[in-house]
Formats: sequence, C-alpha cells, structure tokens
Amino acid sequence: MLDGPSVVAAFGECGISHVIWIPDSELGTWEPALTASPELSLIRVCREGEAIAVAGGLLLGGKRPIVLIQCIGLFEAGDALRNVVHDLKLPLFLVVGLRGYYAYQEGKSRDTCPVFAEPILKTWQIPYSLFERRHTAADLAQAYRQAQAEKRAGAVLIAE
Repeated sequence: MLDGPSVVAAFGECGISHVIWIPDSELGTWEPALTASPELSLIRVCREGEAIAVAGGLLLGGKRPIVLIQCIGLFEAGDALRNVVHDLKLPLFLVVGLRGYYAYQEGKSRDTCPVFAEPILKTWQIPYSLFERRHTAADLAQAYRQAQAEKRAGAVLIAE
C-alpha cells in the first residue's frame, strides 16, 4: 500500500534528501507524514516546471531529491524536464499522480490525462513504471534504486 508513512520510510531508506512537490488528491494524502519527517526537506513550489528546476539544482549540489507532481503538471513541465534530463543528464526521479486512471479505464471519465501520460514519458525517453493498487512503498523504493544504480532518470506513475 502506498500511504504516507510507508512512502516516507521508503524515501528514508533510499537516502532521499528533499521532496519537491505540488500535491494532488492522492499524493496530497502523504502530506502529514512528509511534513513530520525530520529526514526530509519538503519544498512546495508553484509550478511543475519549477519543481523540475529546483530538483535539478539540488542534484547539481549533490543532494538526492525526488519530485512529486500530477500528470497535468508533467505535461506543463516538458521543457524543464528536457533540460534537466537530456541536456544536463541528471538522474531526476519523478512520482506522478495519474489522475482519473481508474475512472477512465471503467469508462466513467473522459479525462485524457491517463491517455497521454505514458506516451509523454516515452517521448521524453524517461523509463517509468505504472503503479496500481497492488504496488507498495517497497516497489517505489526499488524503482528509485534501480534508476539511481543505472545513473538515469526515472518515473513512477501512481494510478488514481
């Protein structure tokens, strides 16, 4: 299960230093645990492109940030993502809330966010995993560790 306390524990095990985020309906439930963690610096930003830039600066400074945003924000942050991942070649890691995924799969929503998130990550050549309800914080930690071991960017899409 991906709840705040288990995610914060996984981030701690991975040595993540900073969480840069704009909370959405799902990821926002993690806020109490993130705020309470003495090991993590929580940085709230105004725009997703700003989140990517802040994470890039922290990576350049030797820190271990992670970015938590929603899929719509992923679309907005494309140029910053291109610059940080492809021009600077930094191992940026994203956790992206995939808004409306289950409703879209069930035909209850026409929100196209879940339609375009995966193709966008493929276009930007960012390896990713789609996490559904069965996934755990241990799975999230493993995805992060794999990207770090391979010295590359990565993402996890959290189905909502």
